[in-house]
Amino acid sequence: MKAIPSNVMNAAATHRARKAAALASALVLASCAVGPDYQPPDVPVPERWAGISSMTPASQPQLAQWWTRLNDPLLDALIDEAVAGNLDVATARAKVREARAVYRQTAGASWPALRGSLSETRSGGSGRTLSGASNAGSSNASTNSNTNGNAGTGSTGDLFQAGFDASWELDVFGANRRAAQAAKYGIDAAQWGLGATLLTLIGDVASSYVQARGYQARLALARDTAASQEETARITRLKFEAGATSGLDAANAAGAAQSTRAAIPAFEAAYAQTVHSLSVLTGQPPEALLERMKQPRVLPTPTLPVSLGVPADVLLARPDVRAAERRYAQSTAKVGQAEAARYPSVSLTGSVVTSATRPGDLGQRSSIGWSFGPSLTVPLFNGGRLKAGVEIAQAERDQSFIAWRAAVLNALKDVEGASVALYQESERTAALRESVASYRTATDLARMLYRAGSTSFLDVLTAERSLYLAEDALIQSRVLFTTYYVALNKALGGGWNGHIDTSVPEVTDTHTGPHFDTTRD
Repeated sequence: MKAIPSNVMNAAATHRARKAAALASALVLASCAVGPDYQPPDVPVPERWAGISSMTPASQPQLAQWWTRLNDPLLDALIDEAVAGNLDVATARAKVREARAVYRQTAGASWPALRGSLSETRSGGSGRTLSGASNAGSSNASTNSNTNGNAGTGSTGDLFQAGFDASWELDVFGANRRAAQAAKYGIDAAQWGLGATLLTLIGDVASSYVQARGYQARLALARDTAASQEETARITRLKFEAGATSGLDAANAAGAAQSTRAAIPAFEAAYAQTVHSLSVLTGQPPEALLERMKQPRVLPTPTLPVSLGVPADVLLARPDVRAAERRYAQSTAKVGQAEAARYPSVSLTGSVVTSATRPGDLGQRSSIGWSFGPSLTVPLFNGGRLKAGVEIAQAERDQSFIAWRAAVLNALKDVEGASVALYQESERTAALRESVASYRTATDLARMLYRAGSTSFLDVLTAERSLYLAEDALIQSRVLFTTYYVALNKALGGGWNGHIDTSVPEVTDTHTGPHFDTTRD
């Protein structure tokens, strides 16, 4: 055997060492990343609420299941049904599933890709040889030619091949990692978006329920008042027919009764529309809750005071603020992803193929070929598209940051506005209670004086009308008071804290395996 020269062996070893060093350098660079690293934003918030008073303690607010403190079992049941059946919540759950699938898909780009192949090739051929002989006779000047075709030999054969190839992008400048970061932030944003949807839903259900009960109370008041006024009109008409009173009194009494009666259809329409909206919020047809809401109940009324905590608590409790912050983080990672696209990319590719004339020989008597090596792709000229992509990502990042700042300011504004409105409305409700009591006393006195002949019937009508308006205003104020209580808990971030299953799809596919396509024309 001929010895291999030492300089050849040294050259081969040096070549392998260089390749190993290059590969090691690439793997070291794989820990690098370009683009900005996300830093949680910091925004100055006040240390205390501007509208805080002795009625609004700064202790930690009790946000868990806050609607149960209204002591209305039907409201509790409707909120449970809405969480389970609302279509906006179903959409938010699907977005969470989508975000998780996007993350798995994006994270998969960081792993090597391996593909297998199996093929059979049948080939064959045939050959034909052409030869000619010509003899000429000189005596009779005759010519004869003859051409013979001799068939060649042909053969057919099979070639079987099996193998696999692999590729792996080393992600030297972190494009894949930035994409995975963005997808991970997207999961967080989708989950907080689900929380924001639940917060809005629960607030809408509670507000609609309170409004529906308010319309029921106003309907009952209008009907009772109209019935009382109609009875007064009947008595006045009998007195007029007997000559004991004037026709003016009878006409005024009838007009007052009909004026009150005219408000009833508007209340009935508003009540029906509110119940229809409430039904849709629970994911049911508009008429689904008409029967369950038919029986009037006491208007839910909260108790004061309500703890507000400190403004910084809202930034942690409000899911819309948290979702906006996660979207800002996601857009920041996308800036790095776009920046990494401007840098070279390094990949490792390899393949192994075995060939044989029979399938059983693929693993034994077969020829095997393989290849392995790195590849480098460098973006030399692209007309500024990659740079523009970075600028687009930066502009989207700025929009996300501005949206987060707006969410913070709106959250603080919502708490300030709802707390002031709640406590101002409580004072208005107390004043209206005193007003109702005074007008009720005035109405009783006016009726007594009228029966005694010491005052005119117009004074009775005026007192009754004033009492009705005061009672109706009191009901509206109580509705507003509870509505502001709902808005305050919503502004503080009080929502659903139970389990939400986001793994179950809304649509279950069947017959998804290979089958004939029957949808084609």
